[in-house]
Amino acid sequence: MSAFNLLAPASVHLGLQAHSAEEVIRLLGGELRSHGKVKADFVEATLAREASNPTGLVLGGRYNAALPHVDLEYVNQSAIALAVLKDPVTFRSMVDQAEEVPVQLVIMLALVDPKAQINALGQIAEVLQNPEIVEKLVHATTSKEIFLILGQIEGGQ
Repeated sequence: MSAFNLLAPASVHLGLQAHSAEEVIRLLGGELRSHGKVKADFVEATLAREASNPTGLVLGGRYNAALPHVDLEYVNQSAIALAVLKDPVTFRSMVDQAEEVPVQLVIMLALVDPKAQINALGQIAEVLQNPEIVEKLVHATTSKEIFLILGQIEGGQ
């Protein structure tokens, strides 16, 4: 199963205005919480994990991404939330924690199965390695466009 099947239209946020990585995590985590996908302490646990194990990724193209996630004990039902930020916010790099990464694409993972989390991270990493696809995602104006782009990826087009 594709990780992107866990992404619901209500969990796609385009042109999101935020001033910090913490604000993005709180907004996306709060949305997942409002739909019962995650437990009450999910956001705080995600922020704590981000502080010790940051998820900012320099992608090599015009845009960078972050993949905030946390252990399965904070998740009720697997889900993904995606945000394209109006303006980049700073996440710390997953590779070098001292490096600050300006991020415009955030994909939050909330998964109940550790194997599924590893598979999802692999699938998402595959998408993020394609600057053309990342650019399409960042420039999408509707959630339908996001799903069409992700559907093309899954279809191998």
